[in-house]
Amino acid sequence: MAETTPNHTQTVSGWAAHDSSGEITPYTFKRRENGPNDVTIQILYCGICHTDLHYVSNDWGITMYPVVPGHEIVGLITKVGSNVKGFKEGDRAGVGCLAATCLDCEYCNSDQENYCQQLQFTYNGIFWDGSITYGGYSNMIVADYRYVVRIPENLRMEGAAPLLCAGITVFSPMKDHGLVECGGKRIGVVGLGGLGHMAVKFGKAFGHHVTVVSRTAGKEREAKQRLGADEFIVSSDQKQMEGGKRTLDFILDTVSGQHSLLPLLELLKVNGTLFIVGAPNEPLQLPAFPLIFGKRAVKGGIIGSMKETQEMLELCGKHNITCDTELIRPDQINHAMHRLAHDHVPHRFVIDIASASPAP
Repeated sequence: MAETTPNHTQTVSGWAAHDSSGEITPYTFKRRENGPNDVTIQILYCGICHTDLHYVSNDWGITMYPVVPGHEIVGLITKVGSNVKGFKEGDRAGVGCLAATCLDCEYCNSDQENYCQQLQFTYNGIFWDGSITYGGYSNMIVADYRYVVRIPENLRMEGAAPLLCAGITVFSPMKDHGLVECGGKRIGVVGLGGLGHMAVKFGKAFGHHVTVVSRTAGKEREAKQRLGADEFIVSSDQKQMEGGKRTLDFILDTVSGQHSLLPLLELLKVNGTLFIVGAPNEPLQLPAFPLIFGKRAVKGGIIGSMKETQEMLELCGKHNITCDTELIRPDQINHAMHRLAHDHVPHRFVIDIASASPAP
């Protein structure tokens, strides 16, 4: 395993964490030359995902330092390889979580490459050439075109960037459970951060009755008035939780902190599904009785396929859906991460990469 290979000759300015303190500092590194299957992208914006927090602090014990985070990347294509199809110079393009898969397993052959056992991520992964992947906290990236998507012209770029993780993470389970094509269901969204607010937007755009479940009563106005949620349940209010029992067909749990599943399962109707997309550091307890007495299911999922991601973007273009964002400069990354870790942030921080001076 190597950080780079001899083909890595392009000097890139970026921002990286070098140890588990998680502090992000300017970092200069090398990227590979544009190959036959590659596109080179000038990065304009990159979202900050909660996953970035886990990686920079090595919460999961798998970080390879230095780590350049960022998998919500949008920009303009500046170079196209000879084998590339569907992209040209000047196109608006995006790169999400995927950098490489085997391309030949049952999952890769059925548009489920996000579940390939050889999946490698856009950062902190190992690319086909053996190099460590670096993400979008940088001014350019070289990506295999098979893991690149087109950004609809009518979407603002900074608002489209988080769709490549936050958006697809909640869209994919909704698609998988028939909630994109047909409306009229009662769905719950647990948590109202970067993922949760996108789930509410999608739920309403697809014609569903949406209930937000949150620990904080103060988020009700935001949920209802700003995002259009139909109902709001305070999870710490026993009376409200009792009143919500057996009212929901489907729940998306976006919470990344430790929490109990039992009260959420009780909100589901018979045959309802609780779908987990948050990633708490500690294992969650799964009680048996609400499953047995309600014929309920608990599932989880990771992002979505490239086909699903492009479909989501096209639907976002049709409905003019983007992520709510707060634009920051690269020198504000550490402050934004601190807020993300300790405060309620009802949107996605997005780094204005183009605003930065080159890193030393």
